[in-house]
Amino acid sequence: MKALLLRDLRLATRAGGGFGLALAFFLITCTLVPFGVGPEGGTLARIAPGILWVGALLSCLLSLDRIFALDFEDGSLDLLATAPLPLEGAVAAKACAHWLVTGLPLALAAPVFALLLHLPGPAYPWLVVSLLIGTPALSMLGAFGAAVTVGLRRGGLLMSLLVLPLYVPTLIFGAEAVRRGAAGGDPLPALIFLAGVTLGVLALVPFAAAAALRVNLR
Repeated sequence: MKALLLRDLRLATRAGGGFGLALAFFLITCTLVPFGVGPEGGTLARIAPGILWVGALLSCLLSLDRIFALDFEDGSLDLLATAPLPLEGAVAAKACAHWLVTGLPLALAAPVFALLLHLPGPAYPWLVVSLLIGTPALSMLGAFGAAVTVGLRRGGLLMSLLVLPLYVPTLIFGAEAVRRGAAGGDPLPALIFLAGVTLGVLALVPFAAAAALRVNLR
């Protein structure tokens, strides 16, 4: 499992398009919003938690179709299905690699991009914490969507339509935690619900994704 994780990290680094593309899309989103709603600081500060979370969510979508596509094309996915490592473990390793390449950099860079949206100062640590807690669920749910659509031509749009509704609970609780932090409230209840969603996804989704892969590989 560790070898598979390191292999995917090396492939993502060499091929490009994961780390840099997600950060660039996140930056563009945060840059364009002030042009659309106006430069008034109060308005931007009010909508900043939701915009930042939506931007991070959409940034994670960009590279989801590559989680299994390359392995499917070169036949590596068939070898993984017959390897001693359970397919559920392979799904977890690939989702972890996707999070390390996209979710983790987004969480660390979010405070810098939040400056463009005039996010109140007290919300910055809660923004990072909520993204660190919530983005693993985004990667794992994305792995499920990629497993369902692997092998389909132009399956990226179908995968987005499948995955986006599953992202809603994570988006709600993540943005709410940042919003409460910005307003001086208590973000812990929202973070607890967010952590519960993430733990549930990490516990259940690898089995669903592995089942979808087995069906597509028959």
